[in-house]
Amino acid sequence: MDKDEWQQQGAGHRQRLRDKFLEQGIEAFTDSEVIELLLTFGTPRSDCKAAARAALAQFKTLPAVLDAAPVQLQQVKGIGPKNIFALQFIQGVARRYLRQRIVGKTYINSSREVADYLLHTMRGLQHEVLTVVFLDAAHGIIDSAVVAEGTVTVNTVYPRELVKAALARNASGLVIAHNHPSGSLTPSRQDEELTRSLHLICSFMHISLLDHLIIGGGDQVYSFADSGQMARIRDDCRRILERAG
Repeated sequence: MDKDEWQQQGAGHRQRLRDKFLEQGIEAFTDSEVIELLLTFGTPRSDCKAAARAALAQFKTLPAVLDAAPVQLQQVKGIGPKNIFALQFIQGVARRYLRQRIVGKTYINSSREVADYLLHTMRGLQHEVLTVVFLDAAHGIIDSAVVAEGTVTVNTVYPRELVKAALARNASGLVIAHNHPSGSLTPSRQDEELTRSLHLICSFMHISLLDHLIIGGGDQVYSFADSGQMARIRDDCRRILERAG
């Protein structure tokens, strides 16, 4: 087979993948085919089937491939800067879509969508990140933002900046979330101290801290509210405020 015939065959295969998506949707694709088609966006004249299979074999899952750092992806044979751009671009589009989708919705009725957004943006990160979801008085979602990166503890998160960000958005309530790069969902003593400190500080500013979510491995999220810990922290902070008053 000469070069022209090889390119024609590859073009036909890629077109069949596109037609398959248009006719049957994403559910008809294997994870390997999803990765393959994404890689072809970066190198449309290359056969990306082997590279897609190699990436999936190395990182095990589709989310892990999309979450992988460029330096990790370049270790896969057949994946270069142009392919990596395509993978990261689709990640960026998905994050923007999920973030904008939750704005304007009521948190109480859309907590699963918020969790989906947080899982997509925070799962798989190699460092800790603290994200805040800002709410209005009716618990409508105003915005979300990363307010701290690195080791998230009471000593590294700056409450003044968090409160400043909340006031700038006229927020009446907050939901905070941070990830555990280890994959564990178990809150640490430092996580509990951070939640208590932020709840107390927000209370002085008449801002409600509704929940603290921990993003671990997989698709699970730990909720301080669902576990009953937020209620205990609220009671502790109320007693402190009563004594202070």
